[in-house]
Amino acid sequence: MTRPTRRAGDFALPARVLMLASSCAVLGMPLLAGCTENSPTGSSGATASANPRALTVQATDTECNLSATSAPSGTLTFAVTNGGTKVTEFYLYGEDGKRIVGEVENIGPGITRELVLKIEPGNYLTACKPGMAGEGIRAPFAVSDSGEEQGTAAGDAELVDQANAKYREYVEDQTEQLVAGTARFVAAYKAGKDDQARTIYPVARMHWERIETVAESFGDIDPKIDLREADLEPGQKWTGWHRLEKDLWPARAKNYEPLTKAQRAVYADDLMKNTNVLHDRVGKLTYNADEIANGSRGLLDEVATGKVTGEEEYWSRTDLWDFQANIEGALVSFEGLRPLLKERDPDLDRLIAARFADVQALLDAQRVGDGFKTYDKLSKAEIKQLSDAVNALSEPLSNLAAAVV
Repeated sequence: MTRPTRRAGDFALPARVLMLASSCAVLGMPLLAGCTENSPTGSSGATASANPRALTVQATDTECNLSATSAPSGTLTFAVTNGGTKVTEFYLYGEDGKRIVGEVENIGPGITRELVLKIEPGNYLTACKPGMAGEGIRAPFAVSDSGEEQGTAAGDAELVDQANAKYREYVEDQTEQLVAGTARFVAAYKAGKDDQARTIYPVARMHWERIETVAESFGDIDPKIDLREADLEPGQKWTGWHRLEKDLWPARAKNYEPLTKAQRAVYADDLMKNTNVLHDRVGKLTYNADEIANGSRGLLDEVATGKVTGEEEYWSRTDLWDFQANIEGALVSFEGLRPLLKERDPDLDRLIAARFADVQALLDAQRVGDGFKTYDKLSKAEIKQLSDAVNALSEPLSNLAAAVV
């Protein structure tokens, strides 16, 4: 999900908007996967490639210049270089400008990151988002029918089909559990059973966090369910989980006015309604290998930009529940693609698996009963260990899409 730069409010600007591009840093650590030092490409635009499916994107604080505005169908690679001063993102949207086909986040100044997608013929929109805020700098992008067979060998195609089917089942199962968990949370919250609601909150949200990148593909539903107060655009109404989170854990707020019983009912019913809409939409989705692989990387981006920084669950401090769920969702995506990856790049397969194990070991060390420590109980050294492990995992995971597509 796009996380715009925080505005003035109850707390300070997060560390993620202060990333040092020269060292490819997040919280002073190496930036997520695919980061490289780049020589300047010039301010006039991106450099054209002899390969029509290999596109370069020159992003600045005011421009989003692609090496071409069209490409033949097949596997496209967008190499996005940030030549500006703000952290940026790059998106490929469907023709409606809402459906996210693919995205790459947290591109610091001077950094290049790649987005690899298998794209069908059609009309699309590209967008760069300097400062990771707003609608972005958009332009049309056309994909023509190459007429080439994009299939894989029969054995590989079967493995891809199996991965897609398993991932669809997983997303549908998690969405059903999200609906059930949200219903329990809403019932307790509306009844004024705050202690019960606080207990349910982080557990129910884990089902959302495991499939967060899928949910984010619906540009209209995601902010209604998961928007944080500091990410509000001017005039935007704040709804969803974090609105109710603040009401349940108001201690960190200044001069907070609790919601009335009637207001609680309105916000809780709205959360339930939007969760049901998500459930209905998810049932109509299909997935490709590149979407699964990029989704796995996207969940690691979520960890680095929200969970390991402690800014996702600002009021409740339940970030480690979200952290665990993001890792689990990324692992499911990876595991589904492993049979194919083992054939194509067994060394990468072993490396990613080992890095997942390293992250999980650190998370397990923070467990308390059936849950975790609250984020405020972590030491700076423990946060640094988690950040290091996430970055060490995200580097090889960024190569997953290119290996399996």
